[in-house]
Amino acid sequence: MFRYFLIYKPFGMLSQFSREGDHPTLADLDYVFPKDIYPVGRLDADSEGLLLLTNDNFLKTRLLDPKNKHLRTYYVQVDGDITHEACHELAQGVAITINGKAYKTLPSIAKLIDTPELPERSPPVRFRKNIPTSWLSISLYEGKNRQVRKMTAAVGFPTLRLVRWAIGRTTLLSGDKNFVAPGTVWEMTKEETRLLF
Repeated sequence: MFRYFLIYKPFGMLSQFSREGDHPTLADLDYVFPKDIYPVGRLDADSEGLLLLTNDNFLKTRLLDPKNKHLRTYYVQVDGDITHEACHELAQGVAITINGKAYKTLPSIAKLIDTPELPERSPPVRFRKNIPTSWLSISLYEGKNRQVRKMTAAVGFPTLRLVRWAIGRTTLLSGDKNFVAPGTVWEMTKEETRLLF
């Protein structure tokens, strides 16, 4: 039987069950997953937010293949007051480096947003008195290694905090969850899994 879980991956946690150094892993969550459950894609240790786990390999392949154009949305806090021009550049695609090779990102959806209602990060983001911060939403059809961080740096606004807000139409507030805390795990209902397809 296929099963689907969503978690709010906390900052500092690896997107895997196996141990690696001193980092906490998915095995440290207060939840006992079936043995055949694995994450779909990954979030870096210094990123947080929505992560899907399943034993449905068909869905896993479908979500991870860029040709299927499956949208993922991130809320990004950046150093400085990001401009509409920088968002336009991000939306058009920017030059970054992946595994030592030049790469131009696919077009995306990038827009300024008000500070989103999110749990405080632990540890908190380092603030500097003289430099403001701002938030944007970036929706991508691809997921290269550290792509969002490289994209915002390419337009002059380094990422301070990165939260995956949505996978397709499934968000951190999907279902009956009014507010989700880091480390939260919930098994998706049939209605919620339909949104993934």
